[in-house]
Amino acid sequence: GFCIIYLHCTLDQHSTIIAVNLLSNPLCSLKIIMINIYVARHGQDVDNANGILNGHRNQPLTDLGRHQAREVAKRMLQEGFRLLSPSRTHPSASSTTPITCLRTIYSSPLRRARETAEIFANILSSECNDESSDSVNVQLVDSLIERNFGIMTGMPISSIIEMCGKEHVLSTEKIHYFLNPEGAETFPDLIERAKSLLTFIETENTKNGDEALGQHSILLVTHGDFGKMIYAAYYDLDWEEVLRQFHFGNSEVLLLAKHSPPEKAHVFETSQFNP
Repeated sequence: GFCIIYLHCTLDQHSTIIAVNLLSNPLCSLKIIMINIYVARHGQDVDNANGILNGHRNQPLTDLGRHQAREVAKRMLQEGFRLLSPSRTHPSASSTTPITCLRTIYSSPLRRARETAEIFANILSSECNDESSDSVNVQLVDSLIERNFGIMTGMPISSIIEMCGKEHVLSTEKIHYFLNPEGAETFPDLIERAKSLLTFIETENTKNGDEALGQHSILLVTHGDFGKMIYAAYYDLDWEEVLRQFHFGNSEVLLLAKHSPPEKAHVFETSQFNP
């Protein structure tokens, strides 16, 4: 069996941290199952605040977004997460050895994700490394970028139904997902990209004999639509069902395990959300 724990740690509606513990999935190789992958969504950016569909637009975090990222990172720090410097492969042996030491943070190249990752890195490395924060291990990965929204890029969120038509939108109680507007990546496209990302993660984290180190952890900082599709791709889940069942909420804790089916995943729920 496997256990996936989603920790939605924010106190507001934009920045969300998800922990995905990848264990014993038959779709994955023996190497990648030794990697714990934590997936975080960026904090609020300018487009989020203005109700604009961002996609590949490269807006910075708002003051609230930076606050959200700091609060999530501090919560992670309290829960025992630490980021190792590039020169270390293990935490220092001491009575305060962290519960979870992240070997690497991978980030989408878009500014809202990169700024979030840098905030995480600076806070999570502050009690783990002797080096300055300039040496923290954040790697930009193009395949973590948000979905290309095509002609919907830069449009108001409120225009989705009008521009795309109800027959080309998957609507949940909280969000309208446009499916195939001109120039946009489709969700099946995102599934394929997510599979390639998982292959990249395996290659990067098992090369040079690293698999001998045993189980270790990394953090991905990405975006809403693509974060959901990473989850769907790894567990070979239907993307439409994932969109209907799974949201990046605030102040939520989800537990997905053999004894906890998806429909009972929410431990804590909130009515707020990040469109």
